[in-house]
Amino acid sequence: MAREAFKFHEVPSFPGACLGTLRASTGQDWQEKSMAIAGIVFIVAGAVLWWVKTRQQRRCNQLKLARQAQAADLEATAAAVAGEIGGGDWRDYVWLRGTPKTPVPLTSELKQVSCVSYTTTVVREYEETVHEKDSNGNVTTRTQRGSETVSEHHQRTPFDLVDASGQVRVDPVEANIEQVEVLNDFRPGSPTGGMLSYGSFSLVLGEGGGGQRRTLGYRYQESVLPLDRPVLVVGTASDSQRAALGGDRAGTVTIEKPTQPDQPYIITLKTHEAVTKSVDQSAQMAFWSMVGCFGLGVLLLLLAIL
Repeated sequence: MAREAFKFHEVPSFPGACLGTLRASTGQDWQEKSMAIAGIVFIVAGAVLWWVKTRQQRRCNQLKLARQAQAADLEATAAAVAGEIGGGDWRDYVWLRGTPKTPVPLTSELKQVSCVSYTTTVVREYEETVHEKDSNGNVTTRTQRGSETVSEHHQRTPFDLVDASGQVRVDPVEANIEQVEVLNDFRPGSPTGGMLSYGSFSLVLGEGGGGQRRTLGYRYQESVLPLDRPVLVVGTASDSQRAALGGDRAGTVTIEKPTQPDQPYIITLKTHEAVTKSVDQSAQMAFWSMVGCFGLGVLLLLLAIL
């Protein structure tokens, strides 16, 4: 009697098969979660860029709506309004060009430049040795450079803006002032006796800056808004600060910070057209970046879900 031949088939181990399936499933789940998280991050970034775009667009619109004026025109308008309803409540968002003048100018700390505003900064530049460990436990050593600000001082003062028709007072408090760099000087090494000195400027250093950080030197930077150079002022013309900024003056109008948050207060060497164009370009860049972030975020979420 012929015996029936039996064929033995290799059956995969049940625990091993489950473990492989579990690993594949876990890896896929992690990939989907990562895409979903990245998608949410891009959407949040898009929302932030939408806010930036909206704010910049409103600022651009306000700059376009600002009325071009001259000093004499502002004084005449303020006088007419005061004659009808009384002074102190008149406001007008305007822009005008003129030359800063003041009988008592500021003097910058480092370059000793006469100006109406300045910013002085002293930066310590250093290098340090850092140790980094990778996923395999290997340690690499490298040298990197860094910097820290050890001193920064801002100063600004009210001034008269003089144009062909007359002059108007400018209160620069909280204005966005574009200044001109007059100094950027790097001096290597550490100061003798722990004291920095540059012209009439001096600063006693503290005990910090030790450890692994080796001082390479100090960088002295200064920028100013100089006198006798035409500038653009965009702000609110008002007759409310005469007493605070010189009540004995012949003029009654002061350019000050606008009360509306979307109205920029700018003092710059640029033209009104250039400033408006710059803000408009910023809004456009924010818009297209927003579109890209929203699109990529939605795409990643769809890939994670499907």
